[in-house]
Amino acid sequence: MAGVTDGEQVRLGRVGKGLRVLVAVAGIALLINGSVRASDDAWPFGPMSQYAMSVPDDAKIDYTRISAVTDAGTTVDVPLNIEGAGVARAEIEARAGEIEKNPALLQQVADGWARKHPDKPKYVKLQLIRDTTQLVNGRVDGPPASQVLATWEVRR
Repeated sequence: MAGVTDGEQVRLGRVGKGLRVLVAVAGIALLINGSVRASDDAWPFGPMSQYAMSVPDDAKIDYTRISAVTDAGTTVDVPLNIEGAGVARAEIEARAGEIEKNPALLQQVADGWARKHPDKPKYVKLQLIRDTTQLVNGRVDGPPASQVLATWEVRR
């Protein structure tokens, strides 16, 4: 029996209480594991550090993106999500150092785009770019400064 009726209230039985405690303990254990590992691979049980602090009034804010030149001759920002190129922005940000050392990793982004959007222009060149916005007294101080971290000519 899942619960005991007491008038109009239903009390949770021993099995129900035990199951809820077990689920709560498992969730906490997964959250601690993800936090200790500090990796997005443990999502949704990974760290929430990106939301855990405020930005100082005089800080630099970095934004990582991928720019693509298409076979139609246009330059576009790659949509970094599962529906776009099949890879999330957090994955790119977490692996930015690896991509800088080995730009060939960007081939996976081009392949993901082509696989998900066969009717759209294909990527022929990709650039990993870091845009840095400077804050002064809590306000944006000028346009972002862009730095190309890696460039990759897409293989067909």
